[in-house]
Amino acid sequence: MTSTQSPDEKYSGFTAEERAAMKEHAQEERKAAARRGASKAEKEAAAERDVLAKIAGMPEADRVLAERLHEIIKAAAPDLAPKLWYGMPAYARDGKVVCHFQSAEKFNSRYATLGFSDQAALDDGAMWPTAFALKELTAADEQLVSALVKKAAG
Repeated sequence: MTSTQSPDEKYSGFTAEERAAMKEHAQEERKAAARRGASKAEKEAAAERDVLAKIAGMPEADRVLAERLHEIIKAAAPDLAPKLWYGMPAYARDGKVVCHFQSAEKFNSRYATLGFSDQAALDDGAMWPTAFALKELTAADEQLVSALVKKAAG
């Protein structure tokens, strides 16, 4: 029972979206296992192709945001490696996700999200944001994202 359930409600399991994300993660793990033995450059190139293919398959509004974020992140932190993470484009250092893009479609949300993991060096006092809602990217937003990614990549 979760804190939002009454004592009479039963846990009904994972949502369809959560199950789909887990399936995508399992597929990503199978692809990674199949790439064992390939060179680091081959693995990175294949992972980036997977990310770009995922972005290309998104609905237009999400695709436009994801494509631009991919460009910004690659320019701001070229040492972060693109990879899929639970079916989302993500950017990692030493295999650990630093930031990721979640399309609005992923969980039927009204906005996409740019999120940062605990690997991101964004600490600022006792409390700081780790995710940002996105509906569009203005020039000022792009500058903020670039600065955040540079800081996060440390």
